[in-house]
Amino acid sequence: MLFDLRDLSKTYGKIKALRGLSVAMPEGAIGLLGPNGAGKTTMIRTLLGLISFDSGGGEVLGMDIRTRRLDIRQAVGFVPEDECLFPSVLGVEFVAYAGELAGMSRTDAMQRSHEVLDYVGLGEARYRKVASYSTGMKQRIKIASAIVHDPKLLILDEPTNGMDPAGREEVLELARDLAHNKGMSLLFSSHLLPDVEAVCDHVMVLGHGRLLLNGRIDELKRPHAHEYETRVRHDQAAFASQLSVRGVWSEPFEDRLLVRLGEGQTLACLWETALETGEQIRSLRPRQSTLEEVFLSSLAEGD
Repeated sequence: MLFDLRDLSKTYGKIKALRGLSVAMPEGAIGLLGPNGAGKTTMIRTLLGLISFDSGGGEVLGMDIRTRRLDIRQAVGFVPEDECLFPSVLGVEFVAYAGELAGMSRTDAMQRSHEVLDYVGLGEARYRKVASYSTGMKQRIKIASAIVHDPKLLILDEPTNGMDPAGREEVLELARDLAHNKGMSLLFSSHLLPDVEAVCDHVMVLGHGRLLLNGRIDELKRPHAHEYETRVRHDQAAFASQLSVRGVWSEPFEDRLLVRLGEGQTLACLWETALETGEQIRSLRPRQSTLEEVFLSSLAEGD
């Protein structure tokens, strides 16, 4: 088990950040979703042992979050949303320093710093001051400093926030590789649902300090009754027009058509329309819920 939290509560004055939060998550890549004020930051700080909580308990990587805070921090890597960099320090020195803070010797930390900087694509910039790095490079060196001690769990807090498309894809590719090829578990907190879906296998949704939903993304995205995605070989617009004549609703979606069958209509309508128009149906599959629909539905049910 990656972490297991039981009835956690935390208040800041009159604000109840966590309200009896209970959740157990397996190893793997987990997306953490929720609107502002949902309790995501408080939960992350609790997992890291950075704050105390009012009641409840749990374990991270099998270690008690009350009594083994330092051990947990040595086994976890953290990429905060804030910049948290030393501008005048060389990249290789910054990452090595993070390794030493995690308990590595100076020699081991420096050797590992070179390795992870190569891994995140900053090998040629290792002897440059961090102040000279672009936004994307700064995010990658934060990841390097978080994985220098080879943690079992990496927590990323809004890792692609404010990045351009190229830099964002670089960070997502690193996260995917760590999770699916390097065997590192991730907790990926983001407001960008496509980023979560691109990296994670599981998702948990918080709202008002409580768990609203958790599970595997592929299982939560259920098929929509009587709705399908289809793609034809030649003239998709003409195919859609003929469907309309038959009383079948459709609309373009990327390179496909979304089709909704009405009462009494069957998939035979699509095959008959293809025959009438001389078209060839190249793909046909039930439409599944998007992660956004799953997320918004969980919030609505939690209100």
